[in-house]
Amino acid sequence: MFEFAGWLISYIAPFLLVLTIIVFVHEMGHYLVARWNGIAIHTFSIGFGPEIIGITDKLGTRWRLSAIPLGGYLRFLGDMNVASLNDPDAIEKFDKNIRPHLFSQKSVWQRIAVVLAGPFANIIFTFLVLYALLLGYGQYVTDPVVQEVVPNSVAEQAGVLDGDRILRVDGYSVRRFSDFQRLVATAPGREVSLLVERYGQEFELVVVPQAVEITDRFGNTQRIGRIGVSRSISADDYVKFWPNPLEAVSMAAEEMVFLVDRTFAFLADFFVGRGDIEQLGGPIKIAQVSGDVATLGFLALINLTALLSLNIGIFNLFPIPMLDGGHLVYYLVEAVRGRPLSQRIQEIGCRFGMLLVGSLMIFTVVNDIF
Repeated sequence: MFEFAGWLISYIAPFLLVLTIIVFVHEMGHYLVARWNGIAIHTFSIGFGPEIIGITDKLGTRWRLSAIPLGGYLRFLGDMNVASLNDPDAIEKFDKNIRPHLFSQKSVWQRIAVVLAGPFANIIFTFLVLYALLLGYGQYVTDPVVQEVVPNSVAEQAGVLDGDRILRVDGYSVRRFSDFQRLVATAPGREVSLLVERYGQEFELVVVPQAVEITDRFGNTQRIGRIGVSRSISADDYVKFWPNPLEAVSMAAEEMVFLVDRTFAFLADFFVGRGDIEQLGGPIKIAQVSGDVATLGFLALINLTALLSLNIGIFNLFPIPMLDGGHLVYYLVEAVRGRPLSQRIQEIGCRFGMLLVGSLMIFTVVNDIF
């Protein structure tokens, strides 16, 4: 019993904290833009299923915490369900004073703004967290200079020499040696360009990191890229770098671009047969990672929350019915046609989206277990 309680606190509690923050930020984005556009909101729920606790505000919105804490939703007045499908008969059910506040009665551009607000809130949240961490805590920087090139390695074959200073990798600035390591590690089997400085001159080299499997400090197996360079780093080699507010904007934005780029590159690997299915993770994997990161401290957990928030925001923009991206496609088609798609087509699309997302969820859970 005590062992189970310890596991619950170590893994499930951090996971639920991370997920709740991400869901709240996402739905609050929808909520704020909807309110600014005068849209009546029926329910703001963290979680699905039966309500555990809730309160109704003076505007009639039910704020609730539900029993299944794996997501959440914002339901507008007049929606048939939590997937935000409009009830075609809703307009007849409400007083004429309420009808102008129904989501379905707003212009297509107002509805598009509401749909985009959720993913954008996640993206903005990520930027604010990264920006605040840079300004509040700075970065420990190590000189990005190659100390040793392993004989017969990928790096040696590409022309990397001892003493080379790494300036950029795939267009990303390298401020510390760990930046270089991470950029290479996240590109196993993919071509990577290096901009190096050697004796005051700059050279561009191309390498293809070798895919290797390693075991991290938490016992998880990961597939990363390596090119065969090393650098011995002592405590004296670390220098604290404090970016000014303008530099922090650039650094936070570049970090986000890197994360999105590497995420799409990771997904693209599966379409060319280069991806490792074991690297795909679902709720169980996220819970495990959340628990592991929580042992590193609160700041590490907040950083993980920001990174996952960015991924959730981007994923929700995919043109899959039921996700925000699917609704966005419906409204863009409506903007072009001058009239919305039929209710039946939208319902079929929603069922297809539920099947696709549900199948992905089951696949990742099974993959996590095995």
